[in-house]
Amino acid sequence: MPAPVRTKTQPVLSGESPVQWLPGVGPRGAELLARLGIERVADLWFHLPLRYEDRTRIEPIAALDAGVKAQVLGRVLAVERGFRFRPFLRVALGDDSGATLLLRFIHFNQAQARGFEVGQRLLCFGEPRRGQLGFEMVHPSYRRLDDGAAVPVDECLRAVYPVTEGLDSRRLAAWVAAALRLLPDDGALELVPASMLKRLKLPGLAAALRYVHAPPPSVRIEDIEAGRHPSQRRLIVEELLAHHLALRRRRLSQQAQRAPQLSATGELAARLRAGLPFALTGAQQRVVAEVGADLAKPAPMLRLVQGDVGSGKTIVAALAAAQAIEAGCQVAVMAPTELLAEQHRRNFAHWFACLGIEPVWLASKVKGRARAQALAAIADGAPLVVGTHALMQEGVGFARLGLAIIDEQHRFGVHQRLALRDKGAGLVPHQLVMTATPIPRTLAMAAYADLDVSVIDELPPGRTPVTTVAVPAARRDEVVTRIHAACAEGRQAYWVCTLIEESELLAAQAAEQVHAQLTAAVPDLRVGLIHGRLKPAEKETVMAAFKDGHLHVLVATTVIEVGVDVPNASLMVIENAERLGLAQLHQLRGRVGRGRAESSCVLLYEPPLSGLARERLDVLRHSNDGFRIAEKDLELRGPGELLGTRQTGVLGFRIADLSRDGHELPAVAALADEMLADYPDHAERLTRRWIGQAERYAGA
Repeated sequence: MPAPVRTKTQPVLSGESPVQWLPGVGPRGAELLARLGIERVADLWFHLPLRYEDRTRIEPIAALDAGVKAQVLGRVLAVERGFRFRPFLRVALGDDSGATLLLRFIHFNQAQARGFEVGQRLLCFGEPRRGQLGFEMVHPSYRRLDDGAAVPVDECLRAVYPVTEGLDSRRLAAWVAAALRLLPDDGALELVPASMLKRLKLPGLAAALRYVHAPPPSVRIEDIEAGRHPSQRRLIVEELLAHHLALRRRRLSQQAQRAPQLSATGELAARLRAGLPFALTGAQQRVVAEVGADLAKPAPMLRLVQGDVGSGKTIVAALAAAQAIEAGCQVAVMAPTELLAEQHRRNFAHWFACLGIEPVWLASKVKGRARAQALAAIADGAPLVVGTHALMQEGVGFARLGLAIIDEQHRFGVHQRLALRDKGAGLVPHQLVMTATPIPRTLAMAAYADLDVSVIDELPPGRTPVTTVAVPAARRDEVVTRIHAACAEGRQAYWVCTLIEESELLAAQAAEQVHAQLTAAVPDLRVGLIHGRLKPAEKETVMAAFKDGHLHVLVATTVIEVGVDVPNASLMVIENAERLGLAQLHQLRGRVGRGRAESSCVLLYEPPLSGLARERLDVLRHSNDGFRIAEKDLELRGPGELLGTRQTGVLGFRIADLSRDGHELPAVAALADEMLADYPDHAERLTRRWIGQAERYAGA
């Protein structure tokens, strides 16, 4: 598409004008900005700073604080160049406070080195840190000043923006400033109705934007970076609202589509339940009813089932599958890893045996005749199919797919989920998605506003709390002795390593090494080994041997994180526990405590622990509540790592922070209801303003 050409007859620049028309931008600048999603002048208004620098004042060198960025003015006292393993350049700077600051440069060129002269005035900005001879700055930004020249200081805090290769923050800041001069008044800018703003006591948008792009020198950087100012809250609420609206509009779009009505007498589900060796909890029965009601509707179900580790999500999915099969449709069960998918295949095969239904198995490693037979069975209407992402590949055709069950769906990308949905042969299949660990309420409200959420908030009877201890790696021998004693009593143990191979960079024991060490240390015990590099048949053999009690100890990588159920295993050892997130540690710990024996989890760590790692391990030691742990994980790590690929394109927030701003979400949800009902045009424009073309979410 050719670039737009500006003519003399075109109107004055506005927010809707192509950004290349802005003075100083041009076609090349527009290409760079397009990489950041900036195409219109208005896009620059909402390209918000990452952080700020205070260059509004000069700090005496004697008053510097370690780690607090500052601007100093001084004269060069000495210049030293040399080579010690690599070239270095050191410049000593003094000021009227009588103190000295050392400027250190590691990457520099000859011209830069020659530019420093004794007696020269320098204006420097950087982060001071304590060195051997006092404060020093490494690679500060600096500017040479002539004697008698005025010292240039900023009138407001300097915004630092997200940039791209070929475009620095200073150049981008100049373009943002030019765009802000075109900012209209609130009457032309506001999309949130005035009554809603008044209710939430929010300032106008134009003033909020001007403040956030150029905060006055009176504000403390700590306060504005903490998002405490009303102007920031104004933008935070609007951004959360835009994301919420995008998901809600996606939900409305899905509800307008047609799905097969999976009404059934309940005979198959009743026969399946009659064959179970356990009774469903009240929470499981409630969620089964919620899912069953959804399946009977002509609109596609999109329901998230979550619960703590071991709460029994899979049997709920199996009962939903029984309803769909009785209604004459196919069911696809998909998991992100072969180990977890294989566990589902075994469970579903066991449960559905009494119904005469054998699951069809399809994974990427199923080849040749076995694959051809599986594809033919699926195309011929096999009622139950279990597999990995291979189910979504081209060439896999369903006769009448009515229900897709997706486990750990956050590990699947948008396009993968769409591929499975599109296999519904004219009708959109119902979707039941499950998560391995609980999702914090704030995160669920923000990231899953397009889903109905069911919570299994009750554990099956007989589950014992797991006692958790943190032990330094130096006491490994004591842990081995404890394992030996537990196995001598007839129990089993896991030993989890975080790497498959030895690495020089990470002080983690390789699974192969631990297996060899344990085999030598406890020769009377049978020690097995499982990791991601084993062939599927080898993994299955090892897991079956452990489950049947033929192995005392299973050395594994984190491939056993989810889906593995061995009630007799009551001891879990996790190597290098300080390297894992809370959710993953809780998920691994959930492999034990599934029987009636008292269970323990040992978190082996390499000291010294960072403050963050110590806090994570302390949370695990003091709590078995997955919902509390999930909230703490959100607080410590933020939403990105918790959601995985779900965050891509959905939670790329510019100013909002769920762990900080989650308390705003109930009000945001109420605003979204009101806007969709009374101001649908504003809702669409608001979504486009913050996210872009919302249509790209329409079926994700």
